[in-house]
Amino acid sequence: MTLDHLRILLVEDDELFRLGLQVRLQQERQIASLVEASDGETAIDLAKQQPFDLVLLDIGLPGLGGLETCRQLKLSHPSLPILALTSRNERSLVSRLVTAGAQGYCLKGVAAETLILAMRSVVAGASWWDANATAEIHNIFQNQSSEITSEDTSGARANLLTRREKEILLLISEHKTNQEIANLLYISAGTVRVHIHAILHKFGVSDRKQAIAYAIQNDYL
Repeated sequence: MTLDHLRILLVEDDELFRLGLQVRLQQERQIASLVEASDGETAIDLAKQQPFDLVLLDIGLPGLGGLETCRQLKLSHPSLPILALTSRNERSLVSRLVTAGAQGYCLKGVAAETLILAMRSVVAGASWWDANATAEIHNIFQNQSSEITSEDTSGARANLLTRREKEILLLISEHKTNQEIANLLYISAGTVRVHIHAILHKFGVSDRKQAIAYAIQNDYL
């Protein structure tokens, strides 16, 4: 999936940062609309009034706060992708973001190209976590492993990937090309590339071969 005709809700209380982000996103000509909110309460009301394809959500919001805003948005709109924006990446924040339902986060100050790629990944149904976040997510499930059976542990690990990522990972292990995967799943080759990038990003590897090895070693396949 590309950013074609996307309706984006940008929730950010820092006016200067919001303005800078607005200017950059408006350079993406395929974005249909960019609606802004400076607090969580306004964002929730806007989401009730009109549909959005993606929410860019500042975690450090005043009032309701970013995490609670994320939780309430996901309760009302379970399929609405939310990409968190934050200036910190403490491990404790990662688990709270996962619990709130965010599909990932970007640190403020990342290159614009990285943010755009993260947006594409989340809209395409993938997720976006950096190496530190991925390690923390692994740690969360590993800590749960003593309380569940080994069979359940495998299921918990698999849940680190979206359904589409699992499908593509399996096809990668069968040495399918991007175009072959696209044809089999009835999606574009560009969308396949986005999902593969997300898988590599999550696994902390640089190519398909390493991804397959990692998947086998960690019971994803």
